[in-house]
Amino acid sequence: MAATAKLARQIGALATKSGGGWYGPHMAAASRAIAERLPLVDLVLEIRDARIPLSSEYEQLRNYPSSSRRIIVMNKMDLANRSQIKEWKRYFEQQKCISYGVNSHNKENIKELLNFLLARVRELKRTNDFNYTAVIMLIGIPNVGKSALANSLHQIGRISAAEKGKLKHAIVSPNPGETKDISSLKIGSHPNVYVLDTPGVLPPKILNTEVYSKLALTGSIRDCLVGERGIAQYFLALLNSSDEYKKWAKLSMNVNDRTFLDLEAEGLSSCELDKKQKRQYPTDHTQCFRFLWNLVRRLKTKLLLSY
Repeated sequence: MAATAKLARQIGALATKSGGGWYGPHMAAASRAIAERLPLVDLVLEIRDARIPLSSEYEQLRNYPSSSRRIIVMNKMDLANRSQIKEWKRYFEQQKCISYGVNSHNKENIKELLNFLLARVRELKRTNDFNYTAVIMLIGIPNVGKSALANSLHQIGRISAAEKGKLKHAIVSPNPGETKDISSLKIGSHPNVYVLDTPGVLPPKILNTEVYSKLALTGSIRDCLVGERGIAQYFLALLNSSDEYKKWAKLSMNVNDRTFLDLEAEGLSSCELDKKQKRQYPTDHTQCFRFLWNLVRRLKTKLLLSY
């Protein structure tokens, strides 16, 4: 853990040197636009990364009162530990916050979230007249999947309402900061419900080095501001200190009595290595995990030898 903390401090030092290089004019403008619209919407969905639910907090909402109008949505649930998500839900419940776990690429999961949101809207309106329009705002830091979630809600919502017409699409990118403007997508009819997809916003300064390192590792801050090698080292330090590392290490102790490092020592080309991998590793899931683990070991060895 000491090595992990040291790397986090090093990455944090780069944050200081960059002088908040992630916070450009477009982010400042987006922050003002979101603040102006917050009091006008019916529901606020704060989208967070399920892997780092605290570090991916939207700081601008810190003073926003916890109420039935605010819902914390932990996106990318498929990349996180499900048992930990349950614990986070209990934590947020203790904080008197409504929370929800979602995978924006899972249709059944999106249907459940959509039904949950429509029910919340009807409950807040408390009227039998369905001729009104409700607006839900999605907000969060960059690269937590706001646009992907907006697209999925729009697609499922239009299909469920049997509406015709061309589907709209919010811009989705693996790089942070690609969404520049606020866009509106319809997700429900009777009542008419729209979601506002907003640009990701980070605070101008991030003083906590561990938070900064986690944001860099999960893609909320561009690699160029940190350095790919620093991110890789931090990831490997976290991996080394995890229980999963120890489990995988035991699995990889004896893989056909030979490791990929042995194969590499034979001077085989990458093409020949691929052929050997295919022969040695069929479709069995355990074998696939061993294969992936050995790839990580090879990467880690090369990184360590370079220092």
